[in-house]
Amino acid sequence: MRKLFLFLLFLFLTAGICDAQLSKKNSVRKTEKGLFGKSLGKKKEVKVKEPGAVVKAKKKQEAKERKMKSDYAKSVKRSQKRTIEIQSPEVQARMKQNQKDTAARDKSKKKKVKTTTRKAGKKYN
Repeated sequence: MRKLFLFLLFLFLTAGICDAQLSKKNSVRKTEKGLFGKSLGKKKEVKVKEPGAVVKAKKKQEAKERKMKSDYAKSVKRSQKRTIEIQSPEVQARMKQNQKDTAARDKSKKKKVKTTTRKAGKKYN
């Protein structure tokens, strides 16, 4: 009796598994939907629209910041120019040469860093 019961139990379980494997895509989708929620795809993002006055104020603030940055850059250039102008001709020549040397040194340093990182990128990719 025990053997017959085990045989029938085994027969029903295997039939259930076979049915589950043969089921179509839609029925699998329905079971997943029931288990995990409405959809498995992307969740729709809710967009919150700000009031017009807020958008306008933000744009105005950004424009102010851009103007301040450009004004600051202009004043720095003027200051540097004036600093060079008030020096004697020998000092002016030396300052200009120092600027050229610094620019060349920075350029070579950037080039070196760029080539070494490119080699490292090739090594680890």
